Amino acid sequence: MNATSRDFKKQIRASSRRAKTRRPRFASVPLLSLALSLVPCGFPASAQCQETQAAREATTIPTDPPNEVAPGGQQPIDELFAGSIEGIVLDETGSVVVGARVTLTHAGQFPGKETLSDGDGRFSFVEVRPGPFNISIAAAGFAAKTSSGILHSGETYTVSPVILLVAAAFTEMHVGLPPSEVAENQIQAQEKQRVLGFFPNFYVSYVPNAVPLTFKQKLELAWKTTLDPVTFALVGATAGFEQAQNQISGYGQGAQGYAKRYGAAYGDFAVDNFVGGALLPSLLKQDPRYFYKGTGSKRSRILYAIAASIICKGDNGQWQPNYSGFLGGIAAGGISNLYYPPENRGAAMVFENAAIGIAESAVGNLLQEFLIRKLTPNLPKLPGGQP
Repeated sequence: MNATSRDFKKQIRASSRRAKTRRPRFASVPLLSLALSLVPCGFPASAQCQETQAAREATTIPTDPPNEVAPGGQQPIDELFAGSIEGIVLDETGSVVVGARVTLTHAGQFPGKETLSDGDGRFSFVEVRPGPFNISIAAAGFAAKTSSGILHSGETYTVSPVILLVAAAFTEMHVGLPPSEVAENQIQAQEKQRVLGFFPNFYVSYVPNAVPLTFKQKLELAWKTTLDPVTFALVGATAGFEQAQNQISGYGQGAQGYAKRYGAAYGDFAVDNFVGGALLPSLLKQDPRYFYKGTGSKRSRILYAIAASIICKGDNGQWQPNYSGFLGGIAAGGISNLYYPPENRGAAMVFENAAIGIAESAVGNLLQEFLIRKLTPNLPKLPGGQP
């Protein structure tokens, strides 16, 4: 046997002995790992130590990342620590706003939670899920406002004081006086109407769409006209003219006759004024005033003035027969039978005086339409500044 063969046989026997004495690999690994773990790798380590450390890190089981759902469908870890949100609502003067509606929503999620600010203007939400949130605040009379923030796990978030501004008014408002007050203003303007600045001209309206008068206003207008000092002077002049002409001769002459004529003339005026200018117009819902026309042809104005002695404007704005004026004249004539001499009484006299009153009204209307307005200062102003 040559040398080469002997060497080969020796290698085979050596290999056989190593195979019989070698331990299983799986049993040696834990012992090796334990030994290597005792070596402080913080010092300069050998390549074998570094390799072992890398193997250990590779076999480490990773932990669950935050906010991921745990096994079994449990809630995210961060949601287990809900927080709260609180704040206060004020107005621009610094006063608290009570009863403001505060709505909490998470970004992109509806519906949200709602609450009202308490007596101190404060609000709060509990058990709030962490994350971005929005708050909207609304209160009557104020402009709505919003606020936002991010709530962290277990945090009590205090919102900066919410200042609400007064809402801009977009509601259309019609501001005006009640009709009775408008009519009162128009009457006050009429009471300044005096021909030549002296003679009363209260029963003429230069406002074509004047507001109808109430019963009280009709009564006040009659009362002021009857008690006006100029009225007493005009009645005195009428009584003097009648005495000079010896009209109503049953009264006689002298101071006694003049006093009787004065009383009769004033009684006629007062009864006609109150009955025909206040009581009947209120009962029949008619307006006792003459409404100045002032426009159109002269012929149309003449016809209008004459017609106004037998027609009048109702409180509804429509033209109608002037029952109150005609019946007022009859009532005044009937009452005058109580103080006129016997020869000046009777039904015929009553209707005759009523007819004379209508004719006098037509003449007075013509004067109003073409002359008296020019002699009357302090006329009320119409829209646009024209009288």
